[in-house]
Amino acid sequence: MFTGIIQTVGRIARLEPRGGDLRLHVDTADLDLDDVQLGDSIAVSGVCLTAVALEARGFAADVSNETLSLTTLGGLKAGDPVNLEKALRLADRLGGHLVSGHVDGLGKVAAVTPDGRSQRWTFEVPASLARYIAAKGSVCIDGTSLTVNEVGGNRFGVNLIPHTVERTTFHAKRAGDAVNIEVDVIARYVERLISGDAPKLDEAFLKQHGFA
Repeated sequence: MFTGIIQTVGRIARLEPRGGDLRLHVDTADLDLDDVQLGDSIAVSGVCLTAVALEARGFAADVSNETLSLTTLGGLKAGDPVNLEKALRLADRLGGHLVSGHVDGLGKVAAVTPDGRSQRWTFEVPASLARYIAAKGSVCIDGTSLTVNEVGGNRFGVNLIPHTVERTTFHAKRAGDAVNIEVDVIARYVERLISGDAPKLDEAFLKQHGFA
C-alpha cells in the first residue's frame, strides 16, 4: 500500500527487453533505499512494482506486457521523469489516502489553467472510470493523491499547488499527455455492495460465529 505522497522524482535509466516483456531500471535520485530489500514494492508513477535488483543509483523491476499495455510505463523512454514512493509502513503518516498501486486505467490531461498561485487541471477519463470519481473524493494520478474539485461527464478537475507541481512529474505534463488513474478503492467496494452482485453471507455461518 501507498499514500499517494510522492517522495521524489526519479528518471528511467534504461529499458531492457527480456523474454517478450521489459526490465525497467530506475534512477531514484535522492530517494533513500537503505531500508529497501529485494522483493519490496515501489510505486513508479502510480504503478506498484517489485524491486528485483538494487543498483548503485536505484533499482530494477520487471514489468509484464499487461502492465505495459494498461499504464503509461509502456510509453516511457530513457531519461523520462517518474514519480516515486516507497511502500507504506504501519508507523508512517497517512498524508494522502490509501493507494494500492494497481492502476485502473489511463486518462489524459485535458487542460491546465492558472488559478491564483495554483493551477487548475482538468482530466478526461473513460466512462468506465468516471463513475467512480466524485466531487471532494480522492483520486490517484500518476501516483499522486489528489482531491477532486468537480466532476462533469467524463471530465473532472483538481487544483495543484506550486509545491505539488514542482515536486512531481506534473511540471513536465502538458495537455494531451496520458496519465495513470487509480480510483478510490472504497468506491469500487460500495458499487459491488449496492449492485446486489456481492455474495450474501450464509445465515447459519453468521449465527455460528455470533453475528446473528
